[in-house]
Amino acid sequence: MNAPDRLLRPDAATLGRHVDDTWNREIVRELHDYIAIPAKSPMFDADWAANGHLDTVVRRAADWVTGRRVPGLTLEIVRLTDEAGRPRTPVLLFEIAATRPETAVGVAQTPTVLMYGHLDKQPEFTGWRADLGPWTPKLIDGRLYGRGGADDGYAVYAAIAAIEALKAQNIPHPRIVGLIETDEESGSGDLPVYLDALRDRLGAVSLVVCLDSGAGNYGQLWLTTSLRGLVSGALKVEVLDEGVHSGDASGVVPSSFRILRHVLDRLEDSATGRLLPGQFHVEIPANRLAQAQATAAVLGDEVWKRQPWACGADGTPVLPMTADPVEALLNRTWRPMLSVTGVDGMQPLGSAGNVLRPHTAFKLSLRLPPTVDASLAAEDLQRLLELDAPYNARVTFHPDGRAGAWGASGWDAPALAPWLETSLNAASQAQFGAPVGYIGQGGTIPLMNLLQAGFPQAQMMVCGVLGPKSNAHGPNEFLDVPYARRLTAAVAQVIADHP
Repeated sequence: MNAPDRLLRPDAATLGRHVDDTWNREIVRELHDYIAIPAKSPMFDADWAANGHLDTVVRRAADWVTGRRVPGLTLEIVRLTDEAGRPRTPVLLFEIAATRPETAVGVAQTPTVLMYGHLDKQPEFTGWRADLGPWTPKLIDGRLYGRGGADDGYAVYAAIAAIEALKAQNIPHPRIVGLIETDEESGSGDLPVYLDALRDRLGAVSLVVCLDSGAGNYGQLWLTTSLRGLVSGALKVEVLDEGVHSGDASGVVPSSFRILRHVLDRLEDSATGRLLPGQFHVEIPANRLAQAQATAAVLGDEVWKRQPWACGADGTPVLPMTADPVEALLNRTWRPMLSVTGVDGMQPLGSAGNVLRPHTAFKLSLRLPPTVDASLAAEDLQRLLELDAPYNARVTFHPDGRAGAWGASGWDAPALAPWLETSLNAASQAQFGAPVGYIGQGGTIPLMNLLQAGFPQAQMMVCGVLGPKSNAHGPNEFLDVPYARRLTAAVAQVIADHP
């Protein structure tokens, strides 16, 4: 396909000014209110339906969108139930009619831009600065602090702002559909059901704009080229029915922690962090290796220096697993890595008496290369951890999710169409003054694999605002507002370039 006629392209400077105005007058205020609502994802709030926080943020976003009175826009909050009649997490769906001649062919054939985001949040976490908090929004030097603003409550507001900026210049645009879910941080378990139910209304998706990813720096547009998969779950080792005096039992009763450590040695080389089972590894594609080398040349040591390193005993910072920028990028994108994100069965230090504990449990987070099937990996991991337990201890691993659908597979982006590659670079140059960057991300967005399977011909623009130190999921999460404004304008340019 050829690029659109240049006479139909928006003026980039005017586009930027319109987006800036919407962000400054409207979106920052809306995000303040959004951050203040503890709309935790269902995995972290079992009573989410009764608590109503997810419904509140969806309803507030819907009210804001409809209040903009965008010509040609319709909106619905879609609510489905499961087989037992329990509510599924709500989805906000909006549609904006095309202003191009292809509207005559009908929804099923009309090229459609699908814009994606989510409104559910990770839990509070500890370690926030004394002047900050997860539910207390604060704007400091252009950074809006608080849980969920950057990951990624801004997405629906940015999507509408981008469309408004095009309409302000009377730029024709394709049909646009927005899909904003509230289950992403729990693995998007409800999303396949919604995609099946809404398939006819989504239409012929030809471009996906996903606003739920990261950035290598705040100086250019970054396109996400891959996402890691994820298997998470609880590994538990039980040796007693109740705790006993450690002086009486140690040396007789094996430590549940030692057994757990021994079991994990089957999975990970504790000296290097390398995952041992071969089935969790893949050969890194040549094009992704070349992109990592190019990105490393741009970012340099900032690839690893961006982390909030503690200091060691001698006062110097903790060392990274590798100081080679290329290897660090590949470690966080194309190699499996294990993290322990939670623990159960241990007493806080202040109340830890001389008791040999009956059990130890770890929450495991296993990140997988983009092309590894997460469900199969979860089954392999369960067998590996539970097989032949030392001392005949009760060792169980319960993956998150549902049997047959454990984990979330990663995603490797399809090749860019020439028009999109040209458009991304032009948008980055116009809004940032620098070329587009390409970077794999270590996180997981389950939607991308679902959409890739459902719309195999669609192009993918996966991008986001999670740049250095933005710290999604952790303490002091922030949204860099100037970067978000420029990203919004860049998205608008790409939509205008859609053939």
